[in-house]
Amino acid sequence: MSHVFKALSDPTRRRVLHLLRQGPMSAGDLADQFDVSKPTMSAHFAVLKEADLVHAEKVGKSVLYHLKLSVLEDALLGFVQSFGMGAPPPEPTKEPVS
Repeated sequence: MSHVFKALSDPTRRRVLHLLRQGPMSAGDLADQFDVSKPTMSAHFAVLKEADLVHAEKVGKSVLYHLKLSVLEDALLGFVQSFGMGAPPPEPTKEPVS
């Protein structure tokens, strides 16, 4: 789960995920949406792939990125449940009577 939150910590990567919500996009089309170098975008794509938030598919000479929404949903659900939300409350413990 820490890989997912590392990936989500950067606004550029969050914007990439937002763009991919509309459907698969090539690395070039995604990179055109940002004012950063291609090597910088490649590093962002690598972090997203490491977190398993995107799937990269080689199509001819380009790479097509797909959003893996289920991974993001699972990570967020796990995060919420780690705070006891979305899960039944713990059973009360009985304290000894003095």
